[in-house]
Amino acid sequence: MLACPAVGAGFSNGGLFMKFGIFYELQLPRPWKEGDEQRLFNNALDQMELADGLGFDYAWEVEHHFLEEYSHCASPEVFLGAASQRTKNIRLGHGIIQLTTNHPARVAERVASLDLLSNGRVEFGMGEGGSLTELGPFNRTIEEKRAVWEDAVRAVMPMFKDGGFEYDGPYFQFPLRNVLPKPVQKPHPPLWVACSQLPTIEMAGERGIGALGFQFISGDAARAWVHAYYNAFTKRQQKLTEYQSNPNMALVSYFMCAETDEEARKRADGIPFFQFALKFYSADRLGKDRNRPPPGTIDLWAEYEDWKRKNPDAHSRALSGGLIGSPETIRNRLRKYSSSHVDQIILLNQAGKNTHEHICESLELFAKEVMPEFHDAEAEHQEWKQGVLAGDIELDEIDTTPYTSRFSKNSVQLEPNAAAGGD
Repeated sequence: MLACPAVGAGFSNGGLFMKFGIFYELQLPRPWKEGDEQRLFNNALDQMELADGLGFDYAWEVEHHFLEEYSHCASPEVFLGAASQRTKNIRLGHGIIQLTTNHPARVAERVASLDLLSNGRVEFGMGEGGSLTELGPFNRTIEEKRAVWEDAVRAVMPMFKDGGFEYDGPYFQFPLRNVLPKPVQKPHPPLWVACSQLPTIEMAGERGIGALGFQFISGDAARAWVHAYYNAFTKRQQKLTEYQSNPNMALVSYFMCAETDEEARKRADGIPFFQFALKFYSADRLGKDRNRPPPGTIDLWAEYEDWKRKNPDAHSRALSGGLIGSPETIRNRLRKYSSSHVDQIILLNQAGKNTHEHICESLELFAKEVMPEFHDAEAEHQEWKQGVLAGDIELDEIDTTPYTSRFSKNSVQLEPNAAAGGD
C-alpha cells in the first residue's frame, strides 16, 4: 500500500484539485425596509446565474426556520427551483433539508421535482436542525433529533424507487403508496449530511454519505478530518438503509476576493457578523436547546455593531482568516491544503451586509485568477481517491481530538453565559 504524503511536503501543481461551490443562508440584518427580502432573493439568484457562467461547480442553499437576521431561507426547494431555470451547469445543492421538520414523502417529492426541473443537477443534503427555536414548532426535541433524522433517512430513500412503498418506523409511518415524481438521477441524487459539529464528519463516513463541514483552522486539521472521514468510509461503513454511497468531503469557508487584502477585508464586514451570530446564539450562551429570545426582542446587527465598536482588534482578527484577500493570498491559502484532499471548497460570501456588487466582483475575480489552477488537477485527485477507496492507499489513523473546534482563536469570541449550562 502507498502512504499518504504529509502536509507541507512540497508544492506542485498536481494533487491540488478542488471543486468550488457558493453558499447561501440568505442573511438579512436589521433594520428591515419594505422590499429588502425580495431584493435579497433576486440578488442571490443573479449571483447564482453569474457563478454558473463563471464555471463554479455547486450552489448550496440552507433550510432554516424562524432565525431572524441569521437566515431567511425557509423554502430552499422554491429558491433552487427558480435557480434551475436561470442556470445550466452548476449543481444545485440542498445544504441541507431538515429531515426533522419535513415529512419524508414531501422531501422525496420536492427533491425529485427539482431534479426534473434542473435536468439532473440536484445534490441531496440532509440535516437535523440545531435549535429548539426551529424544532419546537414541529414537535421535535434536541434530544431526539438524531434518531428522527436516522428514521427519516430510512423512510425517504426507498421512495425514489419505482413502485409502491410502505414504512413503519419509530417516528414516521407511511401506508403503501407510489411517491411521485421520480428523479432523473438514478437511483437518487448524491447524498450529503450537514456536519456543523466536526465530529459528525466521521459519522458521515460511517454512513457512506458526503460530508458538508465547516472550515478547518489549519492544514493539519484538514488532513486529520479527511483521514477520519475516508477511514470511516472504507473501514467502518454501516449504511442506515439501501442507498448509493457518496464519498465526498466539502468545506464551507469564509470568502471575499478583491484586488488587495486591505480591500477584501474592507468589503467582508459581513463575515465577522456571521461569526458573531453563531457565537451569540451558541449553546454555551443559550443552553443546549439553543432556544432564542422571542421574536423582535433582539436586534442582532445592533448587538454586532456594539461589539465591533468595543472590540476593534478582535474585529480585525476575525477578518484575517478564511479565504479573504487578494487572489494571491487566497491562492496561497488554498495551496496549504494541497495534501489534505478535500473534494470541494464552498465559498460563503453572502453574509451580513456584504453588498451584491462586491459579491459579484469577488466571484468574478476568483474565477479568473484563482479557480483555474485548482480545476486543472482533477485527474490526479480522482486517482488518489480511487486508490483510497480500493484500499491501495492506506491513510493514517490521526487523532482528531485537537481539532474538534470549528472556531479559530482569531474568530469572534463572546463570553459564555454561566447560567446556560450548554455543551
